[in-house]
Amino acid sequence: MRGAMAEKEPGRGLFEWLQTLMTAVVCMVLLFTFVGRVVRVDGRSMDPTLAHGELLLVWSLGYHPKAGDIVVVNKKTATFLDDRAIVKRVIAVGGQSVDIDYASGTVYVDGSPLDEPYIKETMYFPASYTMSQTHWDVPEGQLFLMGDNRNGSTDSRHSGVGSVHRDCLLGRAVAVIWPLDHLRLL
Repeated sequence: MRGAMAEKEPGRGLFEWLQTLMTAVVCMVLLFTFVGRVVRVDGRSMDPTLAHGELLLVWSLGYHPKAGDIVVVNKKTATFLDDRAIVKRVIAVGGQSVDIDYASGTVYVDGSPLDEPYIKETMYFPASYTMSQTHWDVPEGQLFLMGDNRNGSTDSRHSGVGSVHRDCLLGRAVAVIWPLDHLRLL
């Protein structure tokens, strides 16, 4: 009698294996939805801070953006010009004003100049009329974003982009995880 009870039902091993696999998939989906994700840098708009092709670890859980953070925004819900997630730096949050003096290459938030040792080069007046505005009031619940490569970035300065709603925010970039020789915290 004891031997009969020890026998497994037909297909039980497969069922247990599938149950374990489904649990792992659900855990990964929840992890990448609510805690963090991995995003590839696409383009040169964040040079020299981030290079094209680097993989970033992005933290989402409980994150509240602040000026200076490097963030990832979902372009499918933002007003950016194509569908890929983008990586930019938060310059200002809702309720703040941004002014740019292209003659000196200086960005001001609420009248105070930003100390920006991370930018690639002096910011020049853009050739495109779509980026020629010099003053913005950031609406509540929105973010003003710019790339560190100011002369090669389509960002909140662009009239077709403007401020980005916080609902479009995927999270804060916390580390470069690939390639391994670029591994570092941000």
